[in-house]
Amino acid sequence: MPSTPKVGDVLGEFRLPGGQLDGETFHRGDYSLHEQRGKPVVLAFYPGDDTPVCTAQLCSYSDGLEQLQSAGAVVWGISAQDVDSHERFARSRQLRMPLLSDADREVARSFGITAPLIGLRRSVFIVDAAGRLHWKHVTAVGATFPPAATLAAQLATLPA
Repeated sequence: MPSTPKVGDVLGEFRLPGGQLDGETFHRGDYSLHEQRGKPVVLAFYPGDDTPVCTAQLCSYSDGLEQLQSAGAVVWGISAQDVDSHERFARSRQLRMPLLSDADREVARSFGITAPLIGLRRSVFIVDAAGRLHWKHVTAVGATFPPAATLAAQLATLPA
């Protein structure tokens, strides 16, 4: 299994299906990391929709979205559930960031965060505007996550 990327590494391209809730409409589409070049990206990998810790994490990021976006960042939640599951999750919790489906866990494997039983380890990666890994938080068990304020503080350290 690949190891997690190191801070400073240029991350490889990936494209995943997903969707984003906008009012009452859930807009579906493909999301490409390469297409985000020029702005920072927060990649929040989580084990599953509608589970207690994942719900707390994604609600925290949705509630803190303005703080993260004020740094120019795009925030994506990524898990192995399909887009229909993501739509139900986004609607039930009014999540405002895109939720992407890594159904075959190929992207999680490329980040070295797959795990037996839970599928993937809860992990957050901040990618800078040039596509380099700026910061990461990878859990062994997955019961904790960095709050939106921690992510905003890390985003604030990116060069302008």
